[in-house]
Amino acid sequence: MPYVNIRITKEGATAAQKLELIEGATDLLQRVLNKNPATTFVIIDEVEMDSWGVNRENVVTMRAREAAARAAAKLGDKS
Repeated sequence: MPYVNIRITKEGATAAQKLELIEGATDLLQRVLNKNPATTFVIIDEVEMDSWGVNRENVVTMRAREAAARAAAKLGDKS
């Protein structure tokens, strides 16, 4: 009875996208390990971006820093 837990940042994944993740994980377990889809559980947890950390900063801060760097690079390209 496989249990798959997928954690993603809460950024508006649609019901269709979540279903695709569920189907894909279920299909993978069936194909690779011959697990029964009827007994395969897939749970998707959406985590607030300020509660998800990467390299000593939360995703909100990381994305803001990356956006500022992209904006600065575009300004540099126009010169």
